[in-house]
Amino acid sequence: MGEALLKIGELAARAGVSIRTVDYYTSLGLISPAQRTASNYRLYSPADVDRIHLVQRLEVHGVPLDEISTALTARQADVTAILDRIDADLQTLQTAADGAAPEMQGLLAVIATRVHSLITIALQISPDTMLP
Repeated sequence: MGEALLKIGELAARAGVSIRTVDYYTSLGLISPAQRTASNYRLYSPADVDRIHLVQRLEVHGVPLDEISTALTARQADVTAILDRIDADLQTLQTAADGAAPEMQGLLAVIATRVHSLITIALQISPDTMLP
């Protein structure tokens, strides 16, 4: 049998965030309760701890919460469109880097590093992290 579901306070404690953060992430659709008790308390999956940590890592890299929510709830067709957009953006970045003045090379290197980091995080997202 799987792990027991978590009340909001238990989820917050395990994830190292406040109950208010759990409420906020729930309101944005970043996480959602697995079920409710007879008393209407929200119960969350233990996997939501990892999902909260993923959201925080993406946030640290400057990805807005609304974009994270959209990406995590995207259907497969939406993911393909997102990957196509990333590919086009990377091609634009490469073109800019090829023709950039030497003083811009450092800035473009920072941007390329950030893009690489975000792609690495995206590739680590397991399919069961996606909302149904």
